[in-house]
Amino acid sequence: MLRLALNRLATVACFGALALAVTACSTFSHTARPDARQVAGPPRTIEAALPADAEPAGSTATSPEGDRAPDPVAAQAQSTPETPALEEGMAQARDDVGTDAEPDEYDPWERWNEPMFNFNRRLDTYVLKPVAKGYNFVVPDEIQIMISNGFDNISFVPRLVNSLLQGKVKGAGRELGRFLINSTAGVGGLFDPAKDVFGILKSREDFGQTLGVWGVGSGPYLIVPFLEPLTVRDGVGKAVDSALDPLSYFLPLIWERLAMKVGDIVNERSLNLDLFQGFEESVIDMYSAVRHAYLQRRLRLIRE
Repeated sequence: MLRLALNRLATVACFGALALAVTACSTFSHTARPDARQVAGPPRTIEAALPADAEPAGSTATSPEGDRAPDPVAAQAQSTPETPALEEGMAQARDDVGTDAEPDEYDPWERWNEPMFNFNRRLDTYVLKPVAKGYNFVVPDEIQIMISNGFDNISFVPRLVNSLLQGKVKGAGRELGRFLINSTAGVGGLFDPAKDVFGILKSREDFGQTLGVWGVGSGPYLIVPFLEPLTVRDGVGKAVDSALDPLSYFLPLIWERLAMKVGDIVNERSLNLDLFQGFEESVIDMYSAVRHAYLQRRLRLIRE
């Protein structure tokens, strides 16, 4: 019995170590994802590598609710003549937006964050990406997409709950509709007829955004080994969203959840093997670029 217990403990420890290692490497894939429509040549800034739903702050974004979310700073700059009053007007616009308008300047833990960021980058380079390449060689792209759809369908609960908490009833309705359609016509979520046939796009709500909508400040920017970039507020939000994840109830054993998490991360990285090809060489300060892109993207999602 003692030997059996020790063997189980060793198994859990191995799964935990592997999960932490590959989770770290999702630092980049969650921070910046290239637009499939990008032009030839590497992006010059990290904003160019962001998805279409996370355009630079100076542009106008359309939320899933169909509302326009203009950037007050850009609007002020366009409507103000090129005179000394321009700087004053833009400064006032930033004040109107709030202290989160330039969140990348609130990084009091940079001396800790930057080494941890480089550590996570090396894990992506030397651990996750090689594993994802081997996985990609064995598993066809069509199967990878089906697996990604399945994980996405399971994780609808946090998006639905946070849509309701933010007062986005239409978003909650979309999430419920997508789950019902994809779980039936989509063969348990392996396919996405809700989007492909009915044009129903998923919401992008999480509890970190919910706290922001409720007026909770973002707190300091934070890089933790084995995790993606965070703020203190988003760290709390991630913990709450994890508690809402149905997998934590259907898979009560920790090593089974870890195995599922590892599979999800490797599958996602495999679908984005060329995510940063040519990008690192074109950006001088990767840490600052990723920090700016992450914080600005979070701010735009809260504004939607």
